[in-house]
Amino acid sequence: MTSSSLSGDTVITEELRSFIGLESNPVTYDIERHAVERFACAIGDPNPIYTDREAAERTTHGSPVAPPTFFRSLLPGSYPKPYPEPFAHILDGGSKYRFNEDLKVGDQITVVRKIIDLFEKHGRMGTMLFKIAEISYTNQQGRLVATQTTTTITYGEGEKDDGVGDH
Repeated sequence: MTSSSLSGDTVITEELRSFIGLESNPVTYDIERHAVERFACAIGDPNPIYTDREAAERTTHGSPVAPPTFFRSLLPGSYPKPYPEPFAHILDGGSKYRFNEDLKVGDQITVVRKIIDLFEKHGRMGTMLFKIAEISYTNQQGRLVATQTTTTITYGEGEKDDGVGDH
């Protein structure tokens, strides 16, 4: 236990706690054939169910689908208020996906992120804040197509890192 733990100090303020359960502004994406084709090409996956309508129609998918990792390209919106990030540096602590049905070309997917937990750990890099968020991907029929649970770790002082839109 560190001295800050013994004294009751924590980086998780009431303001940060107010983000637990808060949903981001929804963003809706049209899943377009060319975007799926470019994505499949970029990841080097030649499976014809991503690019060939006839091949996809011969499968249980019925129509062209997006590769499972395509969900990573569907970014959630911002929170209704600015997230008060206390640290400068950001690490991706990993993601876990649950797929309920195919992401099909022609779908409209609404993406919403919600912080479900915040906790801190103390280690050789000092205090680290762990933010667990769940991102939901819902189609135009209101069916939950997939969920992604992410872990973001922030730590340290100094100039804030850029490039991670998970604030």
